[in-house]
Amino acid sequence: MAYIFNQQDVKDFARFLNAKTTEKETEGGLELNFEICPYCKGGNSGRKNTFSVNLNKGTFSCFYSTCNHQGHFVELARDFNYKLNFGNNESVIYKSLPQRKDIISTEQAIHYLEGRGINRKITEMYQITTKKDNRNVLVFPFRDDKGKLVFIKYRNIGNITKGTSKEWCEKNAKPILFGMDKCVGDNRIIITEGQIDTLSLIESGIPNAVSVPNGANGFTWIEHVWDWISKFKEMIVFGDLEDGKMSLLDTLQKRMPMLVKAVRFEDYLGEKDANDILRKYGKDALRTAVNNAKIIPVRHVKKLSEVEPIDLTSMKKIFTGLPEIDMVIGGMYLGQLILLTGKRGKGKSTWLSQMLVEAVDQGYTCFAYSGELKDLAFRYWLDLQAAGNSYVSERLDELGVVRYSVKHDIAKRISSWYDEKLYLYDNEIIDDDEMESLLIAIEMTIQRYGVKFVCLDNLMTAMDSAPGDKYYMAQSVFVKKLKVIAMRWNVVIVLVAHTKKIAKGENFENDDVSGSADITNRVDTVMVYERIEDENRNCDSKLHITKNRLLGKLAQGDKAIELFFSERTKRISTVRSGQKHYGWELGKGSIEPDKMKIEFDIPF
Repeated sequence: MAYIFNQQDVKDFARFLNAKTTEKETEGGLELNFEICPYCKGGNSGRKNTFSVNLNKGTFSCFYSTCNHQGHFVELARDFNYKLNFGNNESVIYKSLPQRKDIISTEQAIHYLEGRGINRKITEMYQITTKKDNRNVLVFPFRDDKGKLVFIKYRNIGNITKGTSKEWCEKNAKPILFGMDKCVGDNRIIITEGQIDTLSLIESGIPNAVSVPNGANGFTWIEHVWDWISKFKEMIVFGDLEDGKMSLLDTLQKRMPMLVKAVRFEDYLGEKDANDILRKYGKDALRTAVNNAKIIPVRHVKKLSEVEPIDLTSMKKIFTGLPEIDMVIGGMYLGQLILLTGKRGKGKSTWLSQMLVEAVDQGYTCFAYSGELKDLAFRYWLDLQAAGNSYVSERLDELGVVRYSVKHDIAKRISSWYDEKLYLYDNEIIDDDEMESLLIAIEMTIQRYGVKFVCLDNLMTAMDSAPGDKYYMAQSVFVKKLKVIAMRWNVVIVLVAHTKKIAKGENFENDDVSGSADITNRVDTVMVYERIEDENRNCDSKLHITKNRLLGKLAQGDKAIELFFSERTKRISTVRSGQKHYGWELGKGSIEPDKMKIEFDIPF
């Protein structure tokens, strides 16, 4: 199918490049000007504002004489490997809700919200109603900025029996923010945790109030409203306040592109949320709270007394899934940079791929860079590991060699399981500076998709330059930036690097990593993967832990962890790990495609 030009694609492309842009009206139409030309980078003189894309025609050009690149946006996207929708891209399918513009607020909904300080007019304006088959269940319609109904939230206002939920959402509907369709302008937006808190602000004469769909810990809505919410210059977070902490604040402070302020704790007046304040102290108290919202304190500066005492048992971590390894390192703690090293072609990539499967199974969103494997090969290997022995089939190829594969229906279930949980860097992109492009992609996926586990295979392909003094310096800078990203975003990053040639019989030392000697100094943990070649071996390979900054416990030499590799499933195991069954097989963490097509029964 042919590509249909869309202005938003140009803006998304600019964000993909992390480019600074401005819109300008010209005789030829509306243009998006790039501060730096993506082709010539401004040349030797560093010229700026020479490159633009016509948002009406889709044409682009750089008027810098030594560059002079020009053409259509489709060519521009192709040159920078930015994928456009030609009508055949697969995407997540959300339930299409029936469109009703005339939803009538029931008396039960009006009466309940009046008891919470919300007047009839506000309830009717936001079309809050109750389910037609249960008037004790409030229905909150979520409409996007165009007024389209795309999400519904329910709240039980009757007697709640044991084992039933107080709030829930319509299954398979696209999560967005409540109140988007009522927001105007682009100056300020106020975000709350609950829909009744948003209505409380509106009741108090405070416009542009919205609330999240899935509570304080759900942020899947961000990618669906990113373009809309990015237009606002300022955000005020008015989350729920409990135990001295405000919900939503930490994540929104990190992931939102605009200036983020927060309601002062003292302006909660001892209450939990906006509705509690409204009912006890009135509208003026809410207006004061919003007007007094303060800018978040300077980043990287804090009082030592504000740092919580460390409790390793409560710190978030990603387990490797192999007990012997997790017993040594305690799991991969968020905020750590981990180095995985060993000789070329000896199993490091296999172990890295398996850790990705484990992280997905634990509910973490992952990002992977593979500088040596094509995307098809990367998925083939990972699908075998996710499938396991019972779901892998084998056959002889034309040369009589046994080949393993995952049947299509099983691969589809596995794909649904890790959909929106596993992102892969497209290593067919050719950039002048692969290192910087990769670093940008890492931070953008963390910010946009909430990635918590990053795997980079490997340092040599990421650097993409010949060894030398400048190369080793660049390596050191690259690893330092990775460490900053790990700490800034509280994610685990695993980096693969090869070792130098080690004489047979000699033990690995951290200085044996190929490249800059500064690499192992900057990382928190060093894992060394070693293949055992001895015919009298007890295992296929071993994993040495030669650095463990947090716990200090090591496993090297005779204490290295023995591993076993299955050629059939590509899985790595230990004596204690046993047969692993992942979430896709147990029916967890996936949405059956046929359920997405069920006719929706309108609840009001």
